[in-house]
Amino acid sequence: MFESGAILLYLAEKFGAFLPVSIDERAECLSWLFWQMGSAPFLGGGFGHFYAYAPTKIEYAIDRYAMEVKRQLDVLDRRLAESPYLAGDDYTIADMAVWPWYGTLVKGQLYEAGEFLQVQAYTNVRRWTDQIAQRPTVKRGRMVNRTWGQQSSQLHERHGAGDFDTKTQDKLAVPG
Repeated sequence: MFESGAILLYLAEKFGAFLPVSIDERAECLSWLFWQMGSAPFLGGGFGHFYAYAPTKIEYAIDRYAMEVKRQLDVLDRRLAESPYLAGDDYTIADMAVWPWYGTLVKGQLYEAGEFLQVQAYTNVRRWTDQIAQRPTVKRGRMVNRTWGQQSSQLHERHGAGDFDTKTQDKLAVPG
């Protein structure tokens, strides 16, 4: 197994968590999961490449990808105006898949493009982003393999749950 959407689905089914049981809610969850799998890496990644990383700035490419990313943000914003999470009232694998792409973008943590994309306009996406960012498991997950920022937020390698308490860079730093 190698694709992140398949991995999320496998784990949700294996552990009976984060995937609705009712057929309608499950279909909604899977629709959003596959929406992300089919669009965010290409459109968000394409935007990031042309906006932030391409050695030659191509205005048409930047504008085209920006327009598509904003269209996706609008789709998300409309959905999140109807429910707290993508698949309804509960946090699911759909939120887990979409949040790292669009949540971090709206928080201004990707490509330094928040102002350019006018992310402040997507109030429901921002609410959802903030809500997910406050989850303890999300906070811990964002520490794993992190090599930048505050040392207390960097856990270069995780081998067990206790590593969060004993192996962040602030705890491993040798004084003096």
